[in-house]
Amino acid sequence: MPKINVYLPDDLADAVRDSGVPVSAICQRALEQAIRRMQAIREVSLSDLDPASFSERLPSFTGRLVLALSLATDRAKAAGATVVTTGDLLAGLQSEGSNLALQILTAMDVAPASLAAVSTPEPAATGDALRFSNPAAVALELAVGEAVGFGHNYVGCEHLIVALAGEPDGAAGELLRARGVDARSTRRAVAAALAGYVHLRASASQAPPPEALLAAFRAELAPLVERLEALEARAN
Repeated sequence: MPKINVYLPDDLADAVRDSGVPVSAICQRALEQAIRRMQAIREVSLSDLDPASFSERLPSFTGRLVLALSLATDRAKAAGATVVTTGDLLAGLQSEGSNLALQILTAMDVAPASLAAVSTPEPAATGDALRFSNPAAVALELAVGEAVGFGHNYVGCEHLIVALAGEPDGAAGELLRARGVDARSTRRAVAAALAGYVHLRASASQAPPPEALLAAFRAELAPLVERLEALEARAN
């Protein structure tokens, strides 16, 4: 059987050794799941886009993300385009209206409504059928990677906003980075938001309202901002 090396931080490596967990079995299972998710989005990206089939073909995608993708596809169709761009994906998140990605942007002092509509053409595979642009397809694969990196068994809108911010060639990423929304800061914001949400869920009998989630997120994010500002001050 082929062997693949996995590098771990020292503290995690020590914990793994002490716990005696079946590392090979766990890694194999995690890799199988990640590959299935990646293959699913690649198959969708390489075929004619049919929003009605997104839920079935992308079972790990949340309902909100499936809706956002459908809205992005509808936007491209309405414009008479044969390509769904990263701008369409960002517009789909905005049109869905109540996903975590928008709350994260708000907490990062970027009002989602202030992001201008992006209609910049992007390259795609040749053909007349509706397809994702090359940057949009890359962004969706990056979103799957973000979900895997977080250890999540789903792919949500919060993963896509990190991916769009980090995708280097699409117009949406260019717009987001121009507003200070880069992949690293957005990834930290997602982690802080989820930590705040878990804390609120643990202390409440029902899902917290958006205002409470936003306040908890900002509280989780504040120490990160302070550390970054201190590092920047030392660097200067």
